[in-house]
Amino acid sequence: MDIRQQLLAAFDVEHREHLDAIRAALAAEGGVDWHDVFRRAHSLKGAARAVDLPPVEAVAHQLEALFERISAGRHPLDRDARAATHLALDRIEAYVAAGGAASMPDDALAALAACLDPTASTPSGTGTSTAEAAAPPPPEAIPSAAKLPPSTAPEAAGEPSLAVLRVPAAAVEALTRASHGLGAALPTQLAAAERASRLAAHARSLRGRTEAVQRQSLAGGIDEVTALRRALAEIESGLGALAREASDLAQGQKAANLAVETAAARVRKETERLALVPAETVFGGLARMVRDLARAEGRDVEVSARGLDLPVERAMLQSLKDPVLHALRNALSHGAEAPEARRRAGKPPTLSILLTVEAQGGRLVLGIHDDGRGPNLDAIAATARERGLIAPDEHPAPEALLAMPFEPGFSTAGAVDALSGRGMGLSVVAEVARALHGQARLAPRTPHGTSLILTLPLSAAQRPVVIVEAGGSRYALPSGAVEALTRLDPDTLETVAGRPVVPVEGDGARAGATLPVASLAALLGVPETAAEAGTVPALRLRGSQGSGFVTVTQLHDVRRLLVLPAPPIGVDPALVTGTVLLGTDMPALVLDPDGLLARFGRAGPRPAQDRMKGYGSADGTMAEKRRSTILVVDDSITTRTLEKSILEAAGYRVIVCVDGQEALDRLRARIEPVDLVLADVEMPRLDGFGLVEALRREDDFGRLPVVLMTSRGDEADVARGLELGADAYLTKQKFDQRALLDTIGQLL
Repeated sequence: MDIRQQLLAAFDVEHREHLDAIRAALAAEGGVDWHDVFRRAHSLKGAARAVDLPPVEAVAHQLEALFERISAGRHPLDRDARAATHLALDRIEAYVAAGGAASMPDDALAALAACLDPTASTPSGTGTSTAEAAAPPPPEAIPSAAKLPPSTAPEAAGEPSLAVLRVPAAAVEALTRASHGLGAALPTQLAAAERASRLAAHARSLRGRTEAVQRQSLAGGIDEVTALRRALAEIESGLGALAREASDLAQGQKAANLAVETAAARVRKETERLALVPAETVFGGLARMVRDLARAEGRDVEVSARGLDLPVERAMLQSLKDPVLHALRNALSHGAEAPEARRRAGKPPTLSILLTVEAQGGRLVLGIHDDGRGPNLDAIAATARERGLIAPDEHPAPEALLAMPFEPGFSTAGAVDALSGRGMGLSVVAEVARALHGQARLAPRTPHGTSLILTLPLSAAQRPVVIVEAGGSRYALPSGAVEALTRLDPDTLETVAGRPVVPVEGDGARAGATLPVASLAALLGVPETAAEAGTVPALRLRGSQGSGFVTVTQLHDVRRLLVLPAPPIGVDPALVTGTVLLGTDMPALVLDPDGLLARFGRAGPRPAQDRMKGYGSADGTMAEKRRSTILVVDDSITTRTLEKSILEAAGYRVIVCVDGQEALDRLRARIEPVDLVLADVEMPRLDGFGLVEALRREDDFGRLPVVLMTSRGDEADVARGLELGADAYLTKQKFDQRALLDTIGQLL
């Protein structure tokens, strides 16, 4: 399937979403969310342009103008307006269903034009309008949701529709086949379990026979000796059969495990293919669309893209399609200059627009860069004053002014055209960025032009990462931020302004410069483990603000792993961007290179003579009290594994339980002495509050230190935990490893 067929297939689903949403909004009881309805028509117009369907684009453009007038109170939502809208939606639906083979009837455009301007007309048979049917709207024409009257507030539009994920049928079929393969492999596990049961029964039979022989041997006698020999021969024969059966079972189990692992890997692969697709699948046709727009306007533009091979969540790409389309149109409209003006500024004669897609740590960063005229701060300030966003005598900083264009209806364009003027493009960008828990910002570009940057969190994606060890725990770093792997000799480090540095070797641009050095354990605030004398492994990290060397205890591997969201517990959120699973139950934090580099100034210099001493006494040995046993209680495998790794790295012995009831039963069974309990609050069966209450009722555990660590940080929850008898209450949102270790150290 070529790119146009892919775009048409996506548009076939996308346009139905917009049409259904507009119809549902008009049919809803109460007010209409005109902000969303207008955005739907605006997005439909842009999507139609992207797939080269001019008749749909023309009708959507007129719908956009009608919705704009209604939302501004300059036209009623009367019977004619409703009829014209539904006729337009029906014509679009029929035209797309026919694959664009039939012509678009003119009645929809005529009905919309009659609503907008009774004197407007549409040439017969063209399927397109010859002129804009409405005059350019005033700045307040598109009100923000906060300024809408109560009858038109978004809340009145009812519950939001469920998000739709557009997935190719072939991908669903592949996942289904993989699931069937896994289902076919699982019965082999059941057969192996049955054979294991028979093996156990055979072993019990042999044990009973052996015990009987032992009793006979105690009785003695000549006849008994013959019987014993016969019994021993039977036992020997049985043991041989048992060994052969065990060997067969082992071989069968190995084959069964391999079949299940292969089937599970296939399901995993197809699931990832379902969720992760190259950015090109959604953004691939946008460059051509912008070039077509420019040609239609008599302009010349060069559009390029970088990073479209990056795999990104399909749902996120779908959400970003409209914002990126609007941003590209905005760059073309506001960045275009006359060729003579570009020559005077020393620019190439053709406007250049670049779309970049890249992953930085656990974030997706989209950039739309142009070398046009750049942000017009005076025009932005003038429009902001007209709209009452700033006072007449107020002079905001450039950063504040550059945030103004993201307001709904904000536009510095002098007239409405096919590219801009309605003030919705950047509003859509900001709205979607906020919905995805990200941010959008405008910035002047050096030496010319404007950059629009969207920074969004990646919820799950496969990324190449470098696995390292520090402080007894394993961590992952994005491999794209690792410039080099090397080994450093701490005894030979140079010092600049009291900080250890390393000269950069080679003949590159930085040759002869020096870069700062810090240990990963020091940056994370965890105790360092002892290491042998000599060189230590190090990574040269590159971030947006600079570079530096990070020393680690050990370099393990470079692997491509699925990066999951960061857990609610760990180190500073500025340092952690996600989690990877190194095994079935071994999570590791994914660290942010920018966050680590920002901490270089606070990590503190480490003299060579004590560079690798442990967290404990002056000679680097662990204090005896740090061999205390801590019971970790949490129903989250990720959380309790992370807590276990932190505590073991500090020298404690750690045992784990999955809920309060298991912890209480284990303590009562006195399997081992426990010196402190670290428990979550929200757990099945018996929660943390119930565990504290139960322990304080028993004399044996009345003085056992208990630390509650939970995401429930309300004052009432903290007060309840302490009133029940907890010795400390820590919240996961503000969790710091050093604070936990200090708290435990004080209690023990």
